[in-house]
Amino acid sequence: MNFELSEEQTMMADAVKKFVTNASPVTRFRALRGTETGWDPKAWATMGEQGWLAVSFPEAHGGYGGTFIDNALILEQLGRGLVPEPYIASVVLAGALISRLGSQAQVDTFLAPMLEGRTSLALAYAEKQSRYELADCETTATRSAGGYVLRGTKLWVLNGHAADTVVVAARTSGTSRDKAGLSLFVVDGDAPGLERTRVHGMDGQSTALLKFNGVEVGADRLLGAEGAALEHLEWAIDRGAAAACAEAQGELAELLTLTVEYIKQRKQFGRAIGSFQVLQHRAADMFAEVELCKGMMILAALQVDDDADKRKVAISSAKVQLQTGGWFVQENSVQLFGGIAVTDEQDVGLYFKRVRVLQGLFGDADYHVDRYQSLPSFEGEAL
Repeated sequence: MNFELSEEQTMMADAVKKFVTNASPVTRFRALRGTETGWDPKAWATMGEQGWLAVSFPEAHGGYGGTFIDNALILEQLGRGLVPEPYIASVVLAGALISRLGSQAQVDTFLAPMLEGRTSLALAYAEKQSRYELADCETTATRSAGGYVLRGTKLWVLNGHAADTVVVAARTSGTSRDKAGLSLFVVDGDAPGLERTRVHGMDGQSTALLKFNGVEVGADRLLGAEGAALEHLEWAIDRGAAAACAEAQGELAELLTLTVEYIKQRKQFGRAIGSFQVLQHRAADMFAEVELCKGMMILAALQVDDDADKRKVAISSAKVQLQTGGWFVQENSVQLFGGIAVTDEQDVGLYFKRVRVLQGLFGDADYHVDRYQSLPSFEGEAL
């Protein structure tokens, strides 16, 4: 299989890399952690101007007709600088669902401004009892004279504290865990009855707890067909998992680079510790795991829009590799740096924490092993 990038993709990846190097180093992330949103609208607008938010969307929706591979290339470079802008939440999750299911009016109203970097989006789907089971939804959308009334609570909503528009999964029929009866709605971030609480994550980024206290939306806010949202939600969350692997690839590469540079400089017994063969072997093993993660990430990105079973095999495999191989890189980086690695002043600790969060987002290794083994294509092989 040919993994070579096109000339346009190479130029785009280089442009993002230059942006991270010149305008968004880790020092910017440190400065933004304590701000109200945790990211900068000006940087988001720059991404829109460069076309990075629109690259994978169809031309009919204001995009450039690219593929998920373009998203992965961008996210890998953003990961190198721990860029906190809500690319996964807005582009990969909520934006993709609006593009896939929305009417032209919904696309024009909610998607187009995001593609230009003027607004941001969020997807609210997880609940305290659901863990990774998307059908386990207790938030309800009850029909009213003007449309629907939403009641319920969503946890860990990426960019939920700052999003201008939130796509919400709610049950219009059936009971919790029923595969049918799940619907998607588009809700304004400042809608009456919507209570938003910012939650600070261990990685320095923020999510939100959203309470829908009788939020009223019109019938025109229903996204797609009523009661048939589950398969589309599964598709979006799998895209999120592939995106998490892509961003983590950039962070793992930085962990490896920082570690190799450190052992070349750190002296013990009168010589650089990187001259000791045992540590050279350790660094080589770290490199191998980073490359394995990259290979699985590329495969997942290539197959994210394939049929459901093929998509799930590739993405679950990539997520398991991210947790196992990624953890090998993380723990050895910390061990080779020593205690300083876990201090906030050292960048290694920031990369470590972000990758740890990405490993659990959209399904941890246990979940993805179970899912892989439940697929029809599984014939006894183990991940």
